[in-house]
Amino acid sequence: MGQSGSTEETTDLVHAAFAHAAAQERGEDGYLDPTTELFVMTASYLERRGWCCENGCRHCPYPSGSNFVPLDPTD
Repeated sequence: MGQSGSTEETTDLVHAAFAHAAAQERGEDGYLDPTTELFVMTASYLERRGWCCENGCRHCPYPSGSNFVPLDPTD
């Protein structure tokens, strides 16, 4: 990607936003980022998972710095 705030970076973010919206609409757990080709989990999947991994996921539905206590994923 180019400089912060560049047209290229903005275009990449727009493409990722469209990919996220399409994956959410289809009920998919994630999508391939159109620029990096990395798998990105959707906000709806992260919310269904029920806990925050604190890894800074792009679409994390949990408030940053909220001291969210993860549920036991084995429950």
